[in-house]
Amino acid sequence: MKRTFLPLLAAIVAVGSTGFAQGPPDPKVLIAAQREGMAPLSYMDGVWRGPASMTLPSGETRMITQTERIGPFLDGSLKVIEGRGYEPDGRVGFNAFGVISYDPVTKTYTMRSYAQGFHGDFVITPTADGYVWEIPAGPMTIRYTATVKDGKWREVGDRIMPGRDPVRFFEMNLVRVGDSDWPGAGAISAK
Repeated sequence: MKRTFLPLLAAIVAVGSTGFAQGPPDPKVLIAAQREGMAPLSYMDGVWRGPASMTLPSGETRMITQTERIGPFLDGSLKVIEGRGYEPDGRVGFNAFGVISYDPVTKTYTMRSYAQGFHGDFVITPTADGYVWEIPAGPMTIRYTATVKDGKWREVGDRIMPGRDPVRFFEMNLVRVGDSDWPGAGAISAK
């Protein structure tokens, strides 16, 4: 195990240090910078619930109850998100997991998303009252725009094609229903 760990650690340090002319920074300094960058997104933390609608390419509209549970992880240097969409009969029809991180060197945010068998890394841009993130999809772009204010979270999704008006296919309107100790409370103790 030790032989595998040391080359892996060396590779991580080598790759991670490419943005630092003087070598890798002190991990405490790096984590503090990441935590500081993530602080403006603390408004997302908690448990959220509300109606959501999605218009399928066929034109059919599906209604679900959307929930989100969000919390800080790794000493506040990451944001962890789980979204679940419940069908009218109570079964889970949609489930997604995401991790938002901040890169203090480039001063950018990235969301790693897993949903419906797909995954990807996407730029997420905080705004004055929410955020915007996009999924490149060939000639089309899927753009999600969220406004989070006064305990209410409204997010819309638009399909954007060059030379055409955006097509709204998704909308959710959530209300913050409480705090969440997830994922931090789930840690396994040493004993």
